Amino acid sequence: MQPESIPEKPLAEGRTAEVFVWDDNTILKLYHEWCPADWIEREFQVVQALTTAGIPTPAATGTIKIKGRRGILFEKIQGMSMLADLRAHPLLVFRHAVSLAELQSQFHQLTIPGLNQYHDSLEFIIKRTSGIAGPLREKALSQLRSLPRKDCLCHGDFHPGNVMMSARGPVIIDWMTACSGNPLADVTRTSMILSIGIKGAGKQISPLLRLFSSLFHQVYLDRYFKLTSGKKAEMDLWMPVICAARLDEKIPSEQEALLQIISRQLS
Repeated sequence: MQPESIPEKPLAEGRTAEVFVWDDNTILKLYHEWCPADWIEREFQVVQALTTAGIPTPAATGTIKIKGRRGILFEKIQGMSMLADLRAHPLLVFRHAVSLAELQSQFHQLTIPGLNQYHDSLEFIIKRTSGIAGPLREKALSQLRSLPRKDCLCHGDFHPGNVMMSARGPVIIDWMTACSGNPLADVTRTSMILSIGIKGAGKQISPLLRLFSSLFHQVYLDRYFKLTSGKKAEMDLWMPVICAARLDEKIPSEQEALLQIISRQLS
């Protein structure tokens, strides 16, 4: 395959990138042209640091540029996402919830210099989003500024869709939103996705899996806070901030629920 050619069919596509098979042992994560080069370089550097630290994640083997688009070449992981495995085997809900919490508590122990600060990223997003009115926006920003900063590694979008189930165990993917910050912010975003995100996911979530989603959420939180020194009650302080930032993603099925939480907790 010539470096200047883009494979024909993506394996998957997200907001920022498409994923292609590159060869038998490698996949290509090819970012859309609008993605800044520093985002891609940061993800590459984060994954290299994670690999060195022993965090289970696909190794990044190099970067590439094809027809004006930048990409990262990753070790190919054989398996399905934790979310897909839950769809296929809903009775694994307890095992996967515990695994999700253990993975997150593991990388929250790391510090990687040079990452964006989670506080700063949240402030930038809340300031720019059109999904929240002025007075409520200012309350969310004020709440954010009152919360303690830390320098722990945070994924920024950690959920069962970003964990691959492989022969060597669960592997964490998609570190583009990695940042340095308070781990409670990261846990709160995961919690928000497991509650509001699940409710708004429609046909992506089977009726049986939806039935088990509350159990999954509770087991995940219980396990995480058993492993760490954080306090579950402090998530209430982070939730309206995380919800305000989530509004910028413009997911129609979530908007009303997000605004209700922000209004209720900041009134």
